[in-house]
Amino acid sequence: MLVPGQPTAEWTHRVPAEYLEMPGLTLTKWQMHRLWPLDATLCDAVVDTLVASGFLWRRRPNNTYARLSNDV
Repeated sequence: MLVPGQPTAEWTHRVPAEYLEMPGLTLTKWQMHRLWPLDATLCDAVVDTLVASGFLWRRRPNNTYARLSNDV
């Protein structure tokens, strides 16, 4: 679900904060959607932005996303 007043930019700050708070965190898009109130479109936009910025690895073989530094 899209949360009014919380644009994509806000989520592109909140999601990395969660990853930084929990080292080793790996999530699928489905898990992100369940953990945070993101609809599929917003979740895709946030993940795409974080992958493009280099914060997250592109999808891993098990369909999860992780911080680049966690996947050495």
